[in-house]
Amino acid sequence: MRRAIEKELILWKSQEDRYPLIIRGARQVGKSYLVENFGKTHFQNIVVVNFEFQPQLKEVFQSLNPSEIINKLRLILGVQIEESDTLLFFDEIQECPQAIMSLRYFKEKMPKLAVISAGSLLEFALNSDDFKMPVGRIYFLYLEPLSFSEYLDATGNQNLSQYLSEVKLTAPIDDTIHKKLLELLRIYLIVGGMPAVLKEYLSSNDMTNCQRIQTGILQTYRSDFGKYAKIYQHKYLQKVFDTAPRLIGQRIKFSNIDPETRSRDLKNALNLLSLAGIVKPIYLTKASGLPIGSQIDEQKLKLNFLDIGLMQNLCGLQGQLSIEQDFMKINAGAVAEQFIGQELVAYSDKHQQGNLYFWAREKKSSMAEVDYVINIDSDILPVEVKSGKEGKLKSLRMFIEEKKSKFGIRFSQDKLSYFDKILSIPLYMVEQMPRLAKSIR
Repeated sequence: MRRAIEKELILWKSQEDRYPLIIRGARQVGKSYLVENFGKTHFQNIVVVNFEFQPQLKEVFQSLNPSEIINKLRLILGVQIEESDTLLFFDEIQECPQAIMSLRYFKEKMPKLAVISAGSLLEFALNSDDFKMPVGRIYFLYLEPLSFSEYLDATGNQNLSQYLSEVKLTAPIDDTIHKKLLELLRIYLIVGGMPAVLKEYLSSNDMTNCQRIQTGILQTYRSDFGKYAKIYQHKYLQKVFDTAPRLIGQRIKFSNIDPETRSRDLKNALNLLSLAGIVKPIYLTKASGLPIGSQIDEQKLKLNFLDIGLMQNLCGLQGQLSIEQDFMKINAGAVAEQFIGQELVAYSDKHQQGNLYFWAREKKSSMAEVDYVINIDSDILPVEVKSGKEGKLKSLRMFIEEKKSKFGIRFSQDKLSYFDKILSIPLYMVEQMPRLAKSIR
């Protein structure tokens, strides 16, 4: 499974003025495998320090001096660590805040040594009140579940990825290819982008086994509650965790999660799950200028789950996904909205956390809501996830008129087209959206 982010790692390795790198992302999205595979492929030697499996190594970092740290690791682990050809990998680094602090000194004292860190619950360490981030001395990359494009590559459909990268508005997509891509998308909506699940699918082609692995991942997330929340908070985390996938596409009202629980407790639980990377808030934005995120209302939000496969597992949608011809109808459109949100994040800038926004007009005389708002360069564009048979895209057109957008974007199962300021893109072409949008401009 080749990951698109590998290109960023290769670029990072080639830089003379190289900073220590931290890979951020939720548990089990493939951070450790990514780094270890990169180390084996691009370095003569890789040394892995896993603070979860080797907690005794935390003592090595009582000193923040890189030379002392390296000498102790050489002796304890019995390994060679050479500045010129070794990748030093600190895994589960959130277990050792001192190791995070040491990264700035590796940059200052040992700049030629390649150092990468990763951690599944790293955000809690970085956001801790008593932790001081070594600002300006660390480089970040964000890893998400495999995108649909990465799934195509993993399943041996690189030719289809290449085809999509060359499709133009002026040349219609072949019917046979369109149907083939929709069937591949159907499988992706069930399997999702978690590496362990996709690995099982590639190995056995058994959806039941895939579901079991998804259930295991979800149980791992539940087991993690004790690592970042107090015991009394676990019941609130459980309620939000179990309910969130069923609320995709809806405004979050905490009374819909549990009318018997205080909103404050549920909101705190939601924030914790967001830090863990399990849910992603979608904030209401005025969308009146750039950056879009500077005009949000944090009290008005929707949610996306980490992964479409995990989402459908929690909602019990595998049977419907296997037979329903119109993906837009499944779970009242929530599956399609989840997929598009996940794809938008997957193809966003890997150097910063992918954020999602929506827009709404709340005047009684003219209510409107647009699923997502994005920017492509300086253009702010509305995005709807909607079947062409369902209405006339009233909200999309209202946004275009009010915000003077050049056009709007609609994702559906229909083929690629552009008409009357609406760019219609098939669900399977999210990766190509920026290129297609620029071709219109």
